[in-house]
Amino acid sequence: MFEVIPLTDEEKEERIKSGPTKIEHRASWAMSALTKAGFIEKVERATYRATDKGRRFLESHQGPITKKVLRDKVAGYAEAWRKASEANKRRRQQAAALEESTDESGTPEETIDQAVDLVEDNLRSELQAQLASVDPYRFEQVVLDLLFAMGYGGSRAEAAKVTKKSNDEGIDGVINEDRLGLEVIYVQAKRWKKDIGRADIQGFVGALAGQQANKGVFITTSEFVKNAIDYARNVSQKVILIGGSRLADLMIEHNIGVSTTRTIELKRLDSDYFDD
Repeated sequence: MFEVIPLTDEEKEERIKSGPTKIEHRASWAMSALTKAGFIEKVERATYRATDKGRRFLESHQGPITKKVLRDKVAGYAEAWRKASEANKRRRQQAAALEESTDESGTPEETIDQAVDLVEDNLRSELQAQLASVDPYRFEQVVLDLLFAMGYGGSRAEAAKVTKKSNDEGIDGVINEDRLGLEVIYVQAKRWKKDIGRADIQGFVGALAGQQANKGVFITTSEFVKNAIDYARNVSQKVILIGGSRLADLMIEHNIGVSTTRTIELKRLDSDYFDD
């Protein structure tokens, strides 16, 4: 069942200050909200489909599906908005406050900070959803771009050469830690939906031992269960675990797969200018 909403030419062309049309901007946020509610899922670029959960809700629900409806009637919806920022409790609380509260007691600067947190939370969620749907080989290229942006590999050409898939049991590739190649880091990149358990980390550590290596990075689109994290901390090799939420944070920090749409310059009174 579809409902067509007629729009005037003026409504179609109306834009928000950052550039996109208001329709495009609101549609993007609506798709994010419906995805977090589990009502739709992305099947390919710019293509979504309704899930069984979404169809059942549509059959039983009367009226528009608003944010309040999703918060009040869909279990786990509010938590889904926060999941991308679990590593930062303060940021998660600020985003939830802006999403669910109309409190205006804060300063304008605090309001801006909260708004930025909410936008970045949404970006993290979109990044994780995108990473979960890309081709496994493309995911390895994303990991390569990120490691190079973080300063590993020397040059992009060198990084591409050394991270070529090796097919060595449990090792997806290696990358130089320094420009001269005096130290190398072994990399495992997994585009998985299920959380990574201890057995997977044991396999990776065993592969490192087989290469007589003492440094490794395990990167995944999912997360790690607690006993996997504990195991990685206690092995003799230096093993770094990067789960989906931290991976999204690093991609945002190093501008991998994201672009800047708007820069705001805040100014304050320069009282020194008026002093004699």
